[in-house]
Amino acid sequence: MPQTSKRISKKQASQKQRALEILSRLKQMYPDATCSLNYETPVQLLVATILSAQCTDERVNRVTPELFRQFPDAAALSGADLDEIINLVRSTGFYRNKSKNIQAACRMIMTEFGGEVPQHMEELLKLPGVARKTANVVLAHAYGINAGVTVDTHVKRLTHRLGLTQETDPVKIEQDLMKLLPQPDWENWSIRLIYHGRAVCNARNPCCDRCWLADLCPSKGWTKDLTKDRAKLISAPLSPPIVPLV
Repeated sequence: MPQTSKRISKKQASQKQRALEILSRLKQMYPDATCSLNYETPVQLLVATILSAQCTDERVNRVTPELFRQFPDAAALSGADLDEIINLVRSTGFYRNKSKNIQAACRMIMTEFGGEVPQHMEELLKLPGVARKTANVVLAHAYGINAGVTVDTHVKRLTHRLGLTQETDPVKIEQDLMKLLPQPDWENWSIRLIYHGRAVCNARNPCCDRCWLADLCPSKGWTKDLTKDRAKLISAPLSPPIVPLV
């Protein structure tokens, strides 16, 4: 039993060391990374994040200028004709459910939260259409609060490829990452990993030959789905030290 405990401790330390080194490099690679959704207020960020589900931020940013011109705040969205919202956000996909959730969330903001987007995770999760991913984005970028780690499709994919979790459920992935990363860097990790997923480590053809994380990545060079290999990835040792980046 003592030997087992020791092995677990080493494994956890190795995973944390890997995560911290990855974070350090991501900060160097994307020093100016920030939320790519366009917004001016917390409620606009909330709405844009709801719209971003199964949709690119680029497309959302094409839709929101006119949406926010007509309905700039929670009060306006609460009183809008639902069909007007639907017509404005149609190109984002799942537009009926998104429109209903946006209006219902804004009505709850008006009736239960004094017209202000809540600043606490538990309250945000009460809003229709809001799960932890959306809540984390709003808290981090509207209020500067690191309440958790945002797990979108990029973060999920790269976290698996980097061998930092065996989980498939976003909430469990988030819990694993929160154990590995210092709280002040939770959103730093997510936003930069999202940038990296878009620029280098995409879903079908990751560019391992130009990836600054390649020597830390146990799935380097793999292009197949990694679901069956997570147990092997999670136990892979750290690569040897590299020459410092300049």
